[in-house]
Amino acid sequence: MRYYLVAGEASGDLHGANLMKALKERDQQAEFRFFGGDLMQAEGGTIVKHFADMAFMGFFEVAANLNTILKNLKFCKEDIAAWQPDVLVLIDFPGFNLKIAEFAKKKGLLVCYYISPKVWAWNQRRVLKIKRVVDHMFCILPFEVDFYKKWGMQVDYVGNPLLDAVAAFKPDEAFLADNQLPGKKIIALLPGSRRQEISRLLPEMIRASEKFPDYQIVIAGAPSFKRAYYELFFKGKNIPVLFNATYDLLSHADAAVVASGTAVLETALFNVPEVLVYKGHPVSIGIARALIKIKFIGLVNLIMDGAVIKELIQHDCTPENIAAELDNILNNKTYRQNMLANYDKLDEKMGKPGASAKTAGLIIKYTSKK
Repeated sequence: MRYYLVAGEASGDLHGANLMKALKERDQQAEFRFFGGDLMQAEGGTIVKHFADMAFMGFFEVAANLNTILKNLKFCKEDIAAWQPDVLVLIDFPGFNLKIAEFAKKKGLLVCYYISPKVWAWNQRRVLKIKRVVDHMFCILPFEVDFYKKWGMQVDYVGNPLLDAVAAFKPDEAFLADNQLPGKKIIALLPGSRRQEISRLLPEMIRASEKFPDYQIVIAGAPSFKRAYYELFFKGKNIPVLFNATYDLLSHADAAVVASGTAVLETALFNVPEVLVYKGHPVSIGIARALIKIKFIGLVNLIMDGAVIKELIQHDCTPENIAAELDNILNNKTYRQNMLANYDKLDEKMGKPGASAKTAGLIIKYTSKK
């Protein structure tokens, strides 16, 4: 069968790649065409556009780049219509993907959506549009099933694909030696995969981490950037930037400072005590605070329904506040143990791996019934 996938950011690329791998195991004739990234490209098929050209975060940033976004939408619609896939698989990235779903539905294509938009956080009436334009929704957070049920929509809960990625990870035994890090205690900095995130967060992360001279700072670089970009934020300092090695880095980290997003949950799954940071354009933050009706923004806290990790957002995201939280994580034994104990409870809630395989099986089943 012919599968057209659309992923618009780094996390979607990861989940898309694992889904493609699972689809290939069940469909020997699988053909792929996609918007995605390096991980999906490694699974084969044809990449149409890289997510690095698509990822704009925040209301202001989206408005400022509206022309580029509209061009990408037009291009994606034309490419889907020309290729005529058996099924369209949309991965998260709702601002873009719900528009693509609407187009595809009108064209009579089967529309599957993997990883639900966070409609439970704000503007819940978007569910009405999802019911109209999406044939099958695959959810990765347990509470989403009941949420959709309240709106009269049946969805499939498949588990969380991050568990698949973590379970499939094979540590590089030479990681520390190859990166000249043997015996060093590490503070991992995960500043995100978007230019806006990195430019706003990385300087604050570095200034905070430098208050702990006994630790080695290591930055997890996004594959869509070069080291030279990161060096703009720490000129003249010897700070390693490691690409395509985030899981190896987390395997050895004592603590982490992490941009809000999927990486927050990944860090917890690797049992690394962390602090969440987030900064956006003031206009975007103002709109978000007016619209969003949830107590937390981090997946760890949302799943646990409690403040397991500290969230430092906008004006609270300062080097001083980040350093204070790192001090708690690294030097307050009780504080650190409480966080790790909550991670154990998180593991229980998350369940077992298998989301990619389950989703692949359901997509094939639904496509076959088309």
